[in-house]
Amino acid sequence: MTEVQEKEVKELILSEQKIPEKRDLEKEFLEMLKTISPGTAIRSALDDLLNAYMGALIVFENEATKEVIERGFKINAKFSPQRLVELGKMDGAIILSNDGKKILYANTLLFPSVEISTKETGTRHKAAERTAKQTNSLVIAVSERKHKITIYWGNMRYELKESSEILRRASETLQVLEKQRESYDYLISNLNILEMSGLVTVNDVCNVLQRLEIIKRISSIVKRYLIELGKEGIVISMRLKELLGNLNNDEETILLDYLGPDHMNALEMLEKMNFDFLLESGNISRMLFEELYDKPMFPKGVRLLGKTKILGRYVNSLSAKFSNLSGILSAKNEELLEVFEKNEMVEFFNTEINRLREKILMGKDIR
Repeated sequence: MTEVQEKEVKELILSEQKIPEKRDLEKEFLEMLKTISPGTAIRSALDDLLNAYMGALIVFENEATKEVIERGFKINAKFSPQRLVELGKMDGAIILSNDGKKILYANTLLFPSVEISTKETGTRHKAAERTAKQTNSLVIAVSERKHKITIYWGNMRYELKESSEILRRASETLQVLEKQRESYDYLISNLNILEMSGLVTVNDVCNVLQRLEIIKRISSIVKRYLIELGKEGIVISMRLKELLGNLNNDEETILLDYLGPDHMNALEMLEKMNFDFLLESGNISRMLFEELYDKPMFPKGVRLLGKTKILGRYVNSLSAKFSNLSGILSAKNEELLEVFEKNEMVEFFNTEINRLREKILMGKDIR
């Protein structure tokens, strides 16, 4: 990766690290975003409020919100964008059910603890942030002055962008992802040749793993954009699917090839790596292999053999019997017969291997 590409990727990753680092929280956050993505009823209401230059404070009820809500009018009606917009003309907060399907109260007052820290300046946004922090609920503030929609969820603050802006960012991020995919295709093609030739080093493996992790992190940004885009992100979603292909499986089989039973622990270790740490492939070699970057390595052959029509059970048996890919490729027919049991299967194996070798040496795609 060139210095320009490294800088581009680093800036992208760091600028978009706004969601919780813990996976369970990230998953909850993304699920929450789905409820207010374009095409949903709540998003239609929010956009209508914004376009009408109206302000609003919306709280999704949970057990803890009862402690900070006072007075207001009981509505208890089925949610609709029109109802929410009309109720937004009143002062105070609007309280929705936890699933957003009902409007429970309007014109309510929020009294969160003033001791809770907030970086906001406006009264509405201060109340929203403090309420979210105190009750761990979803609170949405619509600002008529700034013409913005801000989401507060627990200790997190997130500003919704217009669909056109999100689409632009998604397209730009997708372009970065395409460059990384091209780089990965080159690296994996090189690794294929080296594996068939028995010339793999630790550095070759680490370069591929590094690129895979970078692709995964960029794709997670695109996936978050897709959630925010809702039904408007279909084209981006299709292109993302094409770019990712079977990469997750490739990463697992590469780790299985070189680390055996510990491959899932290694995968978890990679996913937890700090991005700056990940950018140095030497760090990966030390963390995963505890070896020098130029030390020779010998794959079990699970990944490459998995690209053929040979059944998985035979691949596992070959890997167990011959230890590594070089041993499998140099095995005599008599030895192969112990695995396949039939001469026809041995012939089929040799045909598949020759076809695979030819594709790899010609630089063809073997996905």
